[in-house]
Order: sequence, then structure tokens, then C-alpha cells
Amino acid sequence: MRSTFLFCVLIVTSFSLAAQEYNQFDADGKRHGKWRKRYENSDQIRYEGTFDHGKEVGEFKFYKPSSGDSPTAIKTFSKDNDTVQIKYYTKKGKVISEGLMFKKDRIGMWTYYHNGSNKVMMTEEYKLGKLNGQQLTYFENGQLTEKTSFVDGKRQGERVMYSEKGTVLKEFKYDNDQLHGLTKYYDTDGNLIIEGNYKRDRKDGIWKYYENGRLIEQKSYPLQNRG
Repeated sequence: MRSTFLFCVLIVTSFSLAAQEYNQFDADGKRHGKWRKRYENSDQIRYEGTFDHGKEVGEFKFYKPSSGDSPTAIKTFSKDNDTVQIKYYTKKGKVISEGLMFKKDRIGMWTYYHNGSNKVMMTEEYKLGKLNGQQLTYFENGQLTEKTSFVDGKRQGERVMYSEKGTVLKEFKYDNDQLHGLTKYYDTDGNLIIEGNYKRDRKDGIWKYYENGRLIEQKSYPLQNRG
């Protein structure tokens, strides 16, 4: 009987010590050491990680209400600055996307993956939360499908679209997020079929249409009223 009692005491004590390892505060009332929070009225963990006198450090795992033991996001915090490395996951543990954040803004290169695969679907560059640089999109075979340039969150410069075999299908020019400049369309063999200019999102000037390499039609924009 006594041995059974001692065993129960040891079990309760071990659980108490384990609980004391988490959710502690320093002398200033700041979170310090290992922390683990659960969803209200649930055993499901919401997040777990380590604080250093109120600041997140190292790896933090985040869970959804129904994600079980598989985290849906892992954030790795730096002790020396506010840069955070983030990875988002599927329920099966496959990476959906990953990149860096500075405070609440995306920065640097972000990478996105095809569903359930480690093959890259898209990469894009950020500067303080805004797209800045090239956004590249890929087919599952690794072939580039689209290339777009951004400045300060807006399309600027060249945008090119490709077939799965790498043939250029469309070429656009942008200025301040508006179609502006020469545009070209090609067939799947790479032959030019349409070309013309845009001016602030509207067709402008002479547009030419081709068939088998021959010019078959021209249209002038803006179209004149035929009333």
C-alpha cells in the first residue's frame, strides 16, 4: 500500500515539475524560458517556443485547432535582430512556402512550392512588405511559365509568359502597374501572331495581325466611332 502511495506521489510530482518548465516569467513580469499555449477548452497546442526576457528566440511552432502534432508554421527568431525565418506546412508536413520577415513585413526572397511537392512553383522578391524585383512562376517540370518585374509593389518593365516547352507566348511592358509599350503574342511554335502598343492600359496606334508569317490585318486604335 505504501509503495502504491509513493508511486502516485512521484507521478504527481513529475507532472508538476514538467508543468513548471513552461510559461514562466522573469522578475520584470516578462515571459522567459519555454512557453506552450493551448487553444481555449482544448488540449490542442496553439504555439510553443522559447522566450528570452520577453523576446522570442529560436524556433516557434504554431498549430491550427485540428492540426494535431503537425505544426502548420515554424518561425525561427533571431536573438540579435527582428528578422524571422518562416516556413508554412501542409497537414502532411510538406513545405508550402518559406521566406523572411522583418517585424510584420516580408523581405528578401520568398519561395512557394507545388501542392504536396518539393518542386518550386514561384519565387518572388520583397522589400519591406512590397514586391520588388522579379516574380518567377514555374511549371512542375521546372520550366519557367511567367516572369514579371516589380518595383515598390507595382508591375514595372517586362512581363513574359512561356509555354511548357519554353516557347515565348506573350510579351508585355508595364509602367506603374499599367500596360504601356509594345505587346507581342506568339503561337505555340513561337511565330508572331499579334503586335501593337498599349498606352496606359489602352490599345494605341497600329496593331498588326499575322498568319503564317504574313501580315493579314491592321487596326488603328483608339477605334473611330462609326455613327
